[in-house]
Amino acid sequence: MQMKQRWCVRHTGKAALGAAVLAVMGMSGQAQGQSGLSIDSGAITYADHVAQIITDNCVVCHREGAIGPMQLTNYEQVRPWAPLIGMRVANKEMPPYSYDDHIGIQELQGDWRLSDEEINTITQWVAQGAPEGDWGDRSHPVANLPASDEWTFAAQFGQPTLILDSEPIDVPALGNDMWHRPFVETGLTTDRCIKAIQVKPAGNAKAVVHHANSNVEIMNADGEYEDVGMLTEYAMGKWGEIAPDGVCRTLPANARIRWDIHLFPGGVGATAPGTVIEDNVVEIGIWLHPEGYETQAKYKQDLKLYRLDEGELVVPPHGTAMTQGFHSFDHPVRVDSFQPHGHLRMRAASLEIYYPATGRTEQISQISNWSATWHHSHLYEADVAPLIPTGAVMVIKQWYDNTANNPNNPDPDFWVVAGSRTADEMTHAWLAITHLDEAGYQEIVAQREAAKQRSVAGQ
Repeated sequence: MQMKQRWCVRHTGKAALGAAVLAVMGMSGQAQGQSGLSIDSGAITYADHVAQIITDNCVVCHREGAIGPMQLTNYEQVRPWAPLIGMRVANKEMPPYSYDDHIGIQELQGDWRLSDEEINTITQWVAQGAPEGDWGDRSHPVANLPASDEWTFAAQFGQPTLILDSEPIDVPALGNDMWHRPFVETGLTTDRCIKAIQVKPAGNAKAVVHHANSNVEIMNADGEYEDVGMLTEYAMGKWGEIAPDGVCRTLPANARIRWDIHLFPGGVGATAPGTVIEDNVVEIGIWLHPEGYETQAKYKQDLKLYRLDEGELVVPPHGTAMTQGFHSFDHPVRVDSFQPHGHLRMRAASLEIYYPATGRTEQISQISNWSATWHHSHLYEADVAPLIPTGAVMVIKQWYDNTANNPNNPDPDFWVVAGSRTADEMTHAWLAITHLDEAGYQEIVAQREAAKQRSVAGQ
């Protein structure tokens, strides 16, 4: 089941709106040729063609109490913004899911990108004057949406098995970056396998939470807590994580969770009121497999931070920089998800695999218009998730732009160096990886080859 959520159209002045109208009108002929749907063949209306697209892809953010700067829950609200929506959609700026088309793996879970058909429908609707059409006895599809604060995976898995809240904290309207590091007990008395996990800042906390990492700690024989690995990572805009079938991402018994929450006074987005935001709480929702699943799962999965240490992370004023990291394993692995991380000057990232035996490099993922306001964990569909044989090398690259050409750059006159503040930069990526053995690797390769042969035979 594919789920699309959270996209936002940002405020634009009247001049830009006028330009948007001209841009959309000018590209309507191109859209017509791409889709095969002729404007002369019949009217494209909001009721018949557009309302469902807007509801499925926009309203989750653009409704009362959500992060979007305007509401888009009915025709009266959508119509004034139609030219801007058309331009943003045509330029693939909205929904805000920066993942390059036609490069590497394209089969992703939680992919917010619109199809070409959806893009063409919206742009031609705008070119025709954005008519409403006749609803007849139909109701608006927005009536079927879940609540704006619902868990991402509720429709798929039900409510979380376990919800862990951080301690509340007040965040001022102005000031320096803040870090909040409370502990919380899980209450579990047996080891359990995680099916899915989501971090959700509650209420207005979504405006001030930059990231919220969580580590698992268990008590050792000396009665002291020790870190045994990551539970999950959250940064602004992240959808969540799903573990593939047949693997166990373990949440151990009698563990506690150590939060590391980075808060940014003043916040971002339409929900930040510019005043003190009180009682900020961040929640972790965890969907667990039934007890005993760990005995059925063949392999373990973990989430880790992979650093990019080649290339000094110093970005001069009006300059650029690039970093890369190389990581290999002494056993075969499957990469289940890829999430680049940086701050305001980071602009692009990529994941490649280098095969020393042949000298070949394979492109896996590329993100050429990255934004710190939308951190996406790109979850590969299980039947295409990249397999890395023993000794092959993951190559992760990230690019930084400290010039005025970067629309996210607050000040190109500053020297930018590595650091934890929002004004600093970071260079790493989060990857969820299933650790295989040689027999398991060969089994998956054989299954994929057999599926490919069946597909060819069925054509």
